[in-house]
Amino acid sequence: MDRDKKLPIICAHRGASGTHPENTAAAFDEALGVGAQMIEFDVRRTRDGNFVIVHDPTVDRTTDGNGAISELTFDYIRSLDAGQGEQVLTLPKAMAYARKARLNIHAYPESDEDALAIANALVPYFTDGDIYDWAFVTAADLNLLKHVRKADPQIRLCNLIGQGAGDYVAAALLSHPCEVLQPRNTIVTRQLVEEAHAQGLKVNSFFADDEDEMKRLIACGVDGILTNYPARLLACLEKK
Repeated sequence: MDRDKKLPIICAHRGASGTHPENTAAAFDEALGVGAQMIEFDVRRTRDGNFVIVHDPTVDRTTDGNGAISELTFDYIRSLDAGQGEQVLTLPKAMAYARKARLNIHAYPESDEDALAIANALVPYFTDGDIYDWAFVTAADLNLLKHVRKADPQIRLCNLIGQGAGDYVAAALLSHPCEVLQPRNTIVTRQLVEEAHAQGLKVNSFFADDEDEMKRLIACGVDGILTNYPARLLACLEKK
């Protein structure tokens, strides 16, 4: 579909997580199949220093296993059922979706050691794969943002700090320079988007599953909308 360039990008939150097991290949493939242009996924570090694509600090909610990811081995986590027979994704398999879709890589370090390790794991995908225009790193952890920026200033960052501030755009930029903002949908207004655009920032709102809220965010002029139901957002955009 040849969409108006002014319409926001469809960012599939953990893939098509409203209909498929979140952060799995099935959810990512479904998102691409229904027209999502961006996939958001979550990165955590295992006890033995590997990386898995899981949102929560534990595997309890999203798999048939239990325990904190930071205390579990990579092999154990990979042996779990992440829903409908899907495995927990590895970082290389998630990053392989680059150029099939834009990637919104949300990092969840639990320590500065984690922050440095995740940063060091992500940077080579940009330098070796040259995906600077296709991916960015998202985090609320200031140390991780600093590590990525120091390692490679070309990598775009999405700073989640400042969500509760009165002047959200200024607070985010003050905490750490970035190129992308991901404000909660509840604080998004046209004024906020215009302020961000005036600073040269992209605004991807988190999130909207309801059609009325999707329409409101579109009217605010956001650059992207995270959603668990990318097909629903596509249908909403097609009406435009």
